[in-house]
Amino acid sequence: MKIDYKKELETASKGMIMIHDPKLLIKLIVRMIVRKLHIRHAGMILYEPVKDSYALSISRGEIGVKVPAGFTRFTKTSPIIRIFNRKEFKPLTFNPNAILSEDINRLLWHESVISNGNGNGKLTKELLRKVDEQMQMLNSVACVPAYYRHKLMAILLLGEKRDGSRFEQEELDFFAALASDAAMAIRNAQLFEDLKREADRNRALFLQTIEVLGSTIEAKDAYTHGHTGRVTEYSVAIARHMAASGTAQFPESFFENIYIAGLLHDIGKIAVPESILNKTDKLTEAEYAIMKQHTLRGDEMVRPLSLPKECLEGIKHHHERFDGKGYPDGLKGEGIPTAAAIMAVADAFDAMTSDRPYRKGMSKEVAIEEIKRCAGAQFNPVCVKAMVELYSAGKI
Repeated sequence: MKIDYKKELETASKGMIMIHDPKLLIKLIVRMIVRKLHIRHAGMILYEPVKDSYALSISRGEIGVKVPAGFTRFTKTSPIIRIFNRKEFKPLTFNPNAILSEDINRLLWHESVISNGNGNGKLTKELLRKVDEQMQMLNSVACVPAYYRHKLMAILLLGEKRDGSRFEQEELDFFAALASDAAMAIRNAQLFEDLKREADRNRALFLQTIEVLGSTIEAKDAYTHGHTGRVTEYSVAIARHMAASGTAQFPESFFENIYIAGLLHDIGKIAVPESILNKTDKLTEAEYAIMKQHTLRGDEMVRPLSLPKECLEGIKHHHERFDGKGYPDGLKGEGIPTAAAIMAVADAFDAMTSDRPYRKGMSKEVAIEEIKRCAGAQFNPVCVKAMVELYSAGKI
C-alpha cells in the first residue's frame, strides 16, 4: 500500500507539538517510522542542552538490530556531529536532506570529488571514513539532520528497509520535513521543561522564557515578525487604560496575566502547516478550518504550565466576536472573558496595520475607524473605547 506522506506528516506534526517531554516525543516519532515505513531499525541522536552534547536517546526496531538507548554520547567534535554542523562539509552530501552510506562509499572511491569539495582531501576522506564507521556502529544506512534556526537539534538514524530496497527521494523528503518539524517540537519541549524548572526559582526568568516560547511561532510564520510583541503591548495598554479610566477593575495580577497571554496567543499556530500559514492567496474553507484550530491547540499546549485562568482564556478565546459569530466556542457579549475581549481588539488592530505579502497594511487612522465601526458587533465596546482613547492620546 502506497503511503500518503503528506497526510502522515500532518498527523505527526499535530501530534508531536502537544508533547512537552522531548524523549517521549522522539520515542513516538521513531516508533511511527519503524511501524509505518517498514524500516528494520530507527533511532535518534538528541542534543542535550544541560550537558551541551549529543546522545543516542531512543532506538526502536528488530531485536539484534536496534542500538540500546544511551549506548553512546557524542561531543560536538564527533565526526557524525561535525559533518552536519560545519558549513565546509555541505558539498559532501549528494542529497540535500540526508547522508547515505552509499553516498559516502561513492565519495571515498572518488577522491577528486572530496578534494574539490573541501580543499583538503586527506582530512575530509578520514572524516568520511569515521562517519561511515559510526553509522555502521549505529546500524544506520541514512542520517537525517534536524535543525532549529541553524542549530543541530537531533539526527534521525535510519536502518535498512525490510525489503532491502534503497530509500527513494520521496521518502528522504518526508524524513527531512519530519525532522524539521521535530526540531521545532523538540526545542519547544525543551523550553517547556525550562519553564517548569525556572518558574519555581525565578519569576523574571519565567517571563523571559515565556517570551522565547512565544517567539517560536515567528520562526515558522515569516509574516508575523513583531506581531506577538505588538499585540502584547497593545493588550496591556488597553487593560491599564480601562483600569485608570474606571471602566473596569482589575487586580495587579491581571496585567501580568494578559501580558503572558499576549505572548502566547498564537502559539497554537506551530501546529498549523507552513503551507497554510505562509499562503499568499485566500485560504480555502478547509485551510481556514485548520487555521482556526490554533486557538484550541494553543490552549492545549500551555495547560501543562498551570497558567492563571486569564492566560488560558486569552489564548483560547481571542477570536470570539461580541455578536457570537467568532470561534472556537461562539461566545457572545459579556460571556467573552475580558482578557480575550481586550486581545481581540489588539490582535485585529495589529493585523490591519501590518504589511502582508498579499496586501499593504492600513494606516493606524484607517484601522482605528474600522475598529470603531465594528464596536458592538465584532468587538466589546468598552475595549474599543479604551483603544480609541489611547490612539487619540498618541499612546498607540
